Parts: sequence; structure tokens; C-alpha cells
Amino acid sequence: MDVPTIGPLLWYRDPRAAIAWLEKAFGFETRMIVDDGQGGVIHSELRLGDGYIMVVGPPTGSAVSPAAFGGRSTQSVHVQLQDGLDERCETARALGAKVEREPADQPYGDRVFTCRDIEDHPWSFGQTVKVMTPEEMSAATGREITS
Repeated sequence: MDVPTIGPLLWYRDPRAAIAWLEKAFGFETRMIVDDGQGGVIHSELRLGDGYIMVVGPPTGSAVSPAAFGGRSTQSVHVQLQDGLDERCETARALGAKVEREPADQPYGDRVFTCRDIEDHPWSFGQTVKVMTPEEMSAATGREITS
């Protein structure tokens, strides 16, 4: 299996519930889970398209779930979909995701929504609906965009 260069690692209080939820809500496929011998997860790999994430927990030491801080987070995972963005949003919402930004076409050519998962990790999802040059994106957004 080819492993992408970058794979975010996310801490969850209940990593097994998170893994099951991420499969159902976002369409991830679990490739590996390494049990810590006490019901926790010391390593896992979940694939989606050509990307992957790692889910571990429960948090120890300086690691925390955003749920421990009222949803505050220093990162967000972005997933670029080929298709099905609106359906993905509705599936995630039905399974308890808090949709913070409804699916909407953006002036730079993508359709995007954002949400929080069952432990308040922020996620954004995009789908290109119109391929645009940097010049076209600059004109559409009123911002300087360079390549």
C-alpha cells in the first residue's frame, strides 16, 4: 500500500467509536487498528481516496480532544472530494455532525461545507465544480491569487 506523504493524526476520547463514526459519516475505510491492550488505540489508519488519517486515543499527556476544550482546536482536516459533497454533508448531519457552514458554491470554483465531528474536531469538505485559472479566481474573489 502506498502511504501518502502527509497523514493527520487525530486524538479521540473514544477512538473506536470515532473510527466507526468516521467510516459511516465521512466514508473512510479502516485499514489497520493497533489495540493498546486496554481497549484504547495506539495506532490506526483510515483511508479515503488517496489520502489517510490516523485515529488514536484516549488522549494522554499533552494530547487532547477538542471536546475537552469546548471545541477549540488548532487545526482542521480538509477533504477534497471528486463528487457527492451534498450527500456526504447530509449523511454526516444525520449521524450527528454539527454542520457549521452549509454546502455552497464558492467564487473560486469549489463547493464547500464545514462541520464538527462527534468530538468537535473541525472538518471541511470541498468539491471542484468549475476549474479556474488563478487569474479567473482572482477576478471572481477580488483577491490576489498566484500559482
